[in-house]
This record gives sequence, C-alpha cells and structure tokens, in this order.
Amino acid sequence: MVTAVLPLYLVVGLGMSPLAFGALDGLYQGATALSRLAGGHIADRAQRRKLVAGTGYALSACCKLALLAATTPWAVGAVLAADRTGKGLRTAPRDALISLSCPQEEQGRAFGVHRAMDTAGALLGPLVAFAVLWAARDGYDAVFVVSFCAAALGVLLLALFVRDTSTRTPDRPVKRKRRGRRSLRTLARTPGLPRLCLIAALLGVVTVSDSFLYLLLQRRLDLPTAYFPLLPVGTAAGFLLLAVPLGRLADRIGRRPVFLAGHGVLLMAYVLLLGPWGGGTAAAVCVLVLLGAFYAATDGVLMAAAGPLLPPHLKASGLALVQTSQALARFAGSLLFGAAWMYLGPGGALTAATAGLAVVLASVAAFHRGSHA
Repeated sequence: MVTAVLPLYLVVGLGMSPLAFGALDGLYQGATALSRLAGGHIADRAQRRKLVAGTGYALSACCKLALLAATTPWAVGAVLAADRTGKGLRTAPRDALISLSCPQEEQGRAFGVHRAMDTAGALLGPLVAFAVLWAARDGYDAVFVVSFCAAALGVLLLALFVRDTSTRTPDRPVKRKRRGRRSLRTLARTPGLPRLCLIAALLGVVTVSDSFLYLLLQRRLDLPTAYFPLLPVGTAAGFLLLAVPLGRLADRIGRRPVFLAGHGVLLMAYVLLLGPWGGGTAAAVCVLVLLGAFYAATDGVLMAAAGPLLPPHLKASGLALVQTSQALARFAGSLLFGAAWMYLGPGGALTAATAGLAVVLASVAAFHRGSHA
C-alpha cells in the first residue's frame, strides 16, 4: 500500500525534485545492504531465524505509523531508512527458512510459491490504497494507518504459526571475530557464489526502479493522481500469475538462464515504453505485465540459485550476501537514473538505461554461456 502511493506522495505531495527522489529511492533500495548482512549473520550465529525475521517485520510495521509524523523529505528519508533496515533484517532469515524447508530440486517452486503469495498482498495493496485515496479526505495518512494494521497482523501470524529450522552443529568455542572471518572466507570460497553476486550486481546497476517507471507511465498517460496506485496492480498481477510457473521452469532448465531471460523481458519493457506507442493504455498495460514477468523470473529465482550453493549453517548469511550485492547496485542505479532524469530528461534517462541494460545483459550472457545454475 505504501509503495503504491510513495512516489506520488514525495514528488507531488512534498514537491521533491527528480534528483532528490532518485537519492531517496536509492536509499529505499540500498539501506537494506548492511542490515541484510547483519540479519543473516545474527540468524545463522544464534540459529534464531524466525526471531530475527519477526524483528525486521515488526520494525517495518512501526515505520508505517511513523510516516504520519514525517512531513519533510529528510524526515521521510529517515523513516524509509528504518523501514528498509527492517526489510534487510528479515529478508535473508526468511529466505533461509524457505530454503531449509524444501529439497534442493524444488527450490525454484518453493520460492515461486512464496513470491506469488507475497505478490497477492502486493496486488491487493494498491487496490486498497486506491480505495482509501478515493474515499478519505486525508488520503495519504489513512493509507499509512491501514497499512500498519495489515503489517501488525502479519507479524502476529508469523509469531504464532511459522516454524524455525535448526542447523546447529557441534563445534568448539571460537572467538566471535574469528568466527565471522571464517564464515566470510567460507562464503568467498563457495563455488559459484562470487560469480552469482557479480551477475546480480552488474544487472542491478542498470535496472530502473519501479517508482521511476510508474512516474514515467503517469506522465505519458496523464493519469490523475487518484489512479496512480493502480499502476503497480498490473505488475503484481503478472508476478502473481508467473512466479510459480517460472520457478518450476527454473528448476527444470536451470535458474541462471531464467534469471537472465527475466532481464531480457525487462529490456523489452524499456523499449516499449520508449517507443511512440508507449503513451497508449494497451502499451502501458503491456509494460506493467512485462515488469511483473521480470520479477517472477528473477526475484525468487535468484534465491533459488544461491540456496543450493550454500552450507546449511551459513544459509542466511550467504543469501544476505547475494541480496546485498544486488541492493547496493540498485542504490547506485537509482542515483544515476535520478541524475540522468534531471540533466537528460526522462526520455534520455530511460534511453541510457536501456542501452546499459542491453550491453550488460549481452556481456553476462556471452560470458556465462554454457554454464548451469
């Protein structure tokens, strides 16, 4: 719900410039970096993945209410940083729980099921946000309150029904610093993991944030403010329908080819948005569905590709390392795109991003041709 209204709230409601929004959106994407690593390390070290994940969800839930008091860009930035810290804490332990609860040959389907259910909420969220903005006088504040209530219910369900999985192994006591260094060395030497982190980072730099794409579509369609939250619905619908099938396809033909193909779909969305037909409603719907297909082919598939590479006792830490590589890259990408928007205009910025994605995707595909995820 919050994600659906946030770009318009910041740019229109608070009058933020594209460069400032790019920096804030980059912060929104990249603030998870250190907290992902911390969350993964703490969860593996304490063998309390459910507790760490629940703490992250609770922190993000509280930030929904904190947005009510944030009326300046910097205050909003602080709240978003705290929200993303919560996301960083929870993501790796949650994905580790998923990975540990199913056999390796079904990792893609398992993550596909999770992403599909997650996206079902993402599909309902914009619809509820649209209804609230339509009906409420102080629409943004109402969206934040309703979002908090839904998040609090989610934390309660996690606490009551999610089971933890222990991977504790007998080991002699080791100093904390030495243990951390040993874990990092183990991950760095894990076959295939450094390469996967590099691929995720390179493609992350040239991935345009959804928020910018929605703003571009809103301008091309001259969409009224109240209808803006409906734009993520198309993305969520595509994600929901394709997450499980593409996860199963990744299990069958390889996760890396599906991951790269997903970025090819994203490239198609950029080209469609740049074309003279990008201002039509049908083309806009196609862009949103392609964006959903991109996430279905990459989000859970990347975790499914990383999971089998990792030893069980370092599952959360290793997944956090992959996620952090991607998050930092997308943080840099948002800053670059925001600056390009200011100096080249929206069309020039998207053209540069399209060219960059095409070059990086072709290079990665050529370098890793013949390899299997």
